[in-house]
Amino acid sequence: MFAGNLIGMSLFWSENAGTTLLDAIKAAVGDKTEVIYEKSPSEETLASSEGFSYAIVAVGEEPYAETMGDNSELIIPFNGSDIATAVAEKIPTLMILFSGRPMVLEPPVLEKTEALVAAWLPGSEGQGMADVIFGDYDFQGKLPVSWFKRVDQLPLNADAKLYDPLFPLGYGLNCNSGQTLNPV
Repeated sequence: MFAGNLIGMSLFWSENAGTTLLDAIKAAVGDKTEVIYEKSPSEETLASSEGFSYAIVAVGEEPYAETMGDNSELIIPFNGSDIATAVAEKIPTLMILFSGRPMVLEPPVLEKTEALVAAWLPGSEGQGMADVIFGDYDFQGKLPVSWFKRVDQLPLNADAKLYDPLFPLGYGLNCNSGQTLNPV
């Protein structure tokens, strides 16, 4: 199952044709695997979830520049948290968060999803994300910023006295070694 509200990434923002994440997933799994896509999964689909091995839920922000991206609440748009949680309650779920900055990750999302990928608005090519999801390339990287627990923590600086992030500056994953990378 594939659910999401930001499939085209920035395809609509430019004239360049790229591969959507949905198309890349379909190509990666081939014709023998059924991919079901719903922008917002229906109750009927979730009720029949026993037939699903796993779900990929892609949520996040539309591409923005300058003040067009102002959002003082930093919540995942289009009910992204609710969609991810509803799916993850029924099906093992990978959540991909497309954003240009850390967003609020509510506890139910983190508790119920099997994995979270911060995709940092990767542009118009979904194939790169599919490549790492399906193991053609390893995930590797460190957070370039501290990921806050709550908006009222902002600004969140690593050298602050009351530094208590959800994920610290430099947190990350290196699938080659299977180990979490130590924060800076």
